[in-house]
Amino acid sequence: MKLQYPLARTLVTVRRSSFMIDLGVAACALAAFFAVVSTGVYWFEKPIPVAQISSSFAALPVYAFYSIVRMTIAYFLSLAFAIAYGYTAAYNPRIEPWMVAVLDILQSIPVLSFLPPVVLAMVALIPGHQLGIEMAVILLIFTGQVWNLAFSFYSSLKTIPREMREASRIYRFSAWQRFWQLEMPFSAIGLVWNSIVSVAGGWFALIFCETFTMGDRNFQLPGLGSYIQAATYAGNLRALLAGIATVILIVVATDQLVWRPLIAWSDKFKFEQVEAAGQIKSPVLEVLRQSRLLASLVGRVWGHVEEPVYRRMAKSKECRVVRPLDAPRSGNVSPLLWVVAFAAAAAVCWAAAQAMLLLRTVTWADLRLLLEGAAATFLRVNAALLISAAWTIPVGVAIGLNPRLARFVQPLAQILASVPATAFFPIILMALVRLGGGLGIGSIALMLLGTQWYILFNVIAGAMSIPSDLREVASLYHFTRWQRWTKLILPGIFPYLITGMVTASGGAWNASVMAEYSHVKNMTLSTIGLGAQIDAATDNGRFAMLLLATICISLLVVSMNRLVWRRLYHLAETRFKLEG
Repeated sequence: MKLQYPLARTLVTVRRSSFMIDLGVAACALAAFFAVVSTGVYWFEKPIPVAQISSSFAALPVYAFYSIVRMTIAYFLSLAFAIAYGYTAAYNPRIEPWMVAVLDILQSIPVLSFLPPVVLAMVALIPGHQLGIEMAVILLIFTGQVWNLAFSFYSSLKTIPREMREASRIYRFSAWQRFWQLEMPFSAIGLVWNSIVSVAGGWFALIFCETFTMGDRNFQLPGLGSYIQAATYAGNLRALLAGIATVILIVVATDQLVWRPLIAWSDKFKFEQVEAAGQIKSPVLEVLRQSRLLASLVGRVWGHVEEPVYRRMAKSKECRVVRPLDAPRSGNVSPLLWVVAFAAAAAVCWAAAQAMLLLRTVTWADLRLLLEGAAATFLRVNAALLISAAWTIPVGVAIGLNPRLARFVQPLAQILASVPATAFFPIILMALVRLGGGLGIGSIALMLLGTQWYILFNVIAGAMSIPSDLREVASLYHFTRWQRWTKLILPGIFPYLITGMVTASGGAWNASVMAEYSHVKNMTLSTIGLGAQIDAATDNGRFAMLLLATICISLLVVSMNRLVWRRLYHLAETRFKLEG
């Protein structure tokens, strides 16, 4: 009889805790609904291109709310685009080289190059409402987040083991089933870790895009980016530190409430035959798993959607003939594809003609300055890549392979990576002003802030994805340190490392805009480089120079893509692909 009381107390405690968890989930849902309503009311007001930015600390919560909304919408747009683009490129060999080249070019073009067409288009499409300006800023943030997600998903699809693809064909998986039960789980780890870096890139673009000048027009939206920039221009160190502290607080909260649960959840998708000894845990994920309300809602809603779709797919595919992966595909091309290709070719020809008309105003002196700046920025970008790889590869491998070390270092690395590099730029620039230094060599340090995390987190994801059974075999055969690195670690992380290097290159090109040209205390710090040319052309409304600088970056990126990255991607897909 004495055992009944502890059991009853346990049941009461479990029910109470479950009720409190459900209450918290309901409160979060109500808060999200209120955020949607408040955002909608603000967006459909009359447009205010230049909002007055208060330096008061009391205004920070409202500014943080607006910035978080823009970041969240831009992230989900980026994730949807990355999955669609990566899937299309991976499964269409005819257009795959073109799509990869376009992706490589776009992720290397600085945000300011997208600024004039995006802002003008959105304001023209949605006149009379704040929504037009907000959508322009969201799309600019999108350009700072999407590229490494697309590269990550594309690389994951290209490295799915052959036997798993064959199994999906043998069991007659439909495209929908293969996507949800093979492709998305296999790419989950890479997507989660690249999402962390994407959000950091989004903060980079946010701080740069909430306040900008385009010719004779100024745009300034309420948000943390405009608050930090206003504090930088005014030399208000207290307000600057308060803005950066708010960003760090948001980053820490996001790390604990979003990224750590997602990392713990994605660990179950690791491709291995032996369960790992160290499991990644998240208290928030454990709490959410105890919520009856969340489990019932997800189970009922998703069950009603998923089961009919799977049933219909299975009926429509049950007589499908199973073909081997190496079987040649039919060469018929859809007429719709020809129409789309013709329309795209016509649009490209028209844009090229307009660009040639615009470039007639460029002088030989401008062209010479642009070529000198291209050479200088190219050297800085590659120096930043080499310095970043020198420390991120060993540190990332140590974090990914050592659960005890990862428990302490991983959250710190996530926080440091998620704090936007642009938040540190004003402090470094002020230090350079006081020391009397310029941006020649200092710009490389500024580029490192926007480059190194892409490599680090891809290396961590690659090290974590190495199967535990392979690591145990290396220990069983007493591999030396050199053998472990050359036979296990480097081949295991190679596809992730290449993805990190490619996206880091794009991050360095983007960071060159602020690293080579900045305003501090009514002063302009600049050095020779393409980033400085793009920033100065945007400030002065010289769209011809802006276009020419963008074309120059595209040519450099295409050359690197054909000579280096494409060959390394092919090596990752063939020699270093994990399969039996």
